Amino acid sequence: MEYIADLHTHSKYAMACSEQLNLENMDAAAREKGITIMSTGDFTHPRWLNEIKSNLSQSQGILTLKGSPRSTKFILGSEVCTIFEDKGGKSRKIHHGIFVPDIDSAELVNEQLSKHGNLESDGRPALMMSPAQLVEAVKGVSRDSFVFPAHAWTPWFGILGAFSGFDSIEEGYEDQAKYIHALETGLSSDPAMNWRISKLDKYALISGSDAHSLPKLGREAVVFEFEKEPSYKQIIDSIKEKRMKMTIEFYPEEGKYHFDGHRNCNISLSPEESSRYGDRCPRCGKRLTIGVLHRVDKLADREEGYKPSNAVPFVHAIPLEEVIAYVMKKNTYSPFVKSSYKKLIEKFSTEFNVLIKADIDQIKEADKDLGKAIGSVREGRVNLVPGYDGIFGIIDIFNEVKQRKEAGKQARISEF
Repeated sequence: MEYIADLHTHSKYAMACSEQLNLENMDAAAREKGITIMSTGDFTHPRWLNEIKSNLSQSQGILTLKGSPRSTKFILGSEVCTIFEDKGGKSRKIHHGIFVPDIDSAELVNEQLSKHGNLESDGRPALMMSPAQLVEAVKGVSRDSFVFPAHAWTPWFGILGAFSGFDSIEEGYEDQAKYIHALETGLSSDPAMNWRISKLDKYALISGSDAHSLPKLGREAVVFEFEKEPSYKQIIDSIKEKRMKMTIEFYPEEGKYHFDGHRNCNISLSPEESSRYGDRCPRCGKRLTIGVLHRVDKLADREEGYKPSNAVPFVHAIPLEEVIAYVMKKNTYSPFVKSSYKKLIEKFSTEFNVLIKADIDQIKEADKDLGKAIGSVREGRVNLVPGYDGIFGIIDIFNEVKQRKEAGKQARISEF
């Protein structure tokens, strides 16, 4: 049986996140999208953990909404930021994902982490500790706890990002690297980019939405296959052993750190272009934000197109509301887009069914242009203007954007 999992979410208690992110709404949105397993997000926040305890039932590490027979299967997850000085005395900030096997473990982890920061301050708390200290504290509570680098390539907060200070997982987690079995590729990279780096072969490549609002849930996901209802341990073991069926990925160009750039000067550059300018903004001379593609190029020891023998397959997808908005030439949050989305869900059951599985001819019967667009997305016949320095890339499914300058006028700064 197939299970689609969003393993990186947030709650209403995380900074810059929607007040609509409560358990009931997350459960409803997940079912609409076709997500069957989802991280609770933010269990490190005491008030959110209280809501989890009050509203969810627990069995074998899987939590379900009380009184809902069709509830999404939740696992206890959170994201934290560690702040520390590297060996050169420079301050660093790295983001990590955490899973724990049960509520008792969550409470004990919170007790340990509260010694290093104020857990009430944010659903993604800032902790004064190194990555290695974080792993030691979390694994010290339960050997079934799981820590992984969140959005590993993000320039400012990813373990492999341009400004992290680290060139490998081992450097970042030191003697605790032996407990790291996976990394989250993030929106601005996909597995194929990570396959270019041989020292990442031993890690499972996982994906999650990092959603700050309900519509963003499921924009990336992991697909599992289990013979029967899985336990927490079976999910974690499947990741460790790279037995996932596939991952569902953003086109990395759409991520907001794919290219290099300087937002204030409206400058977006490929790695080759940046190198010609010495990684400085050609307009103001300040340091560019070095994007994920450039960083992968720097660390890669393989050519593009290399695929490891044990690689987990993946597919690219664009969130359905974004595809509808593109076809209708409307804002993503337009009532017209919302209405069309609802009609498609009524006809095809879930968003992922529309994006990945449903017969294209049947979609065309509902909307000819939309069917054509989804077919193009599935086949990779998509042009995208790459995102840079905090600005998401621009979808150009039918190749209507002719120049990056023109596209830049449409670029939007959005929530991470």
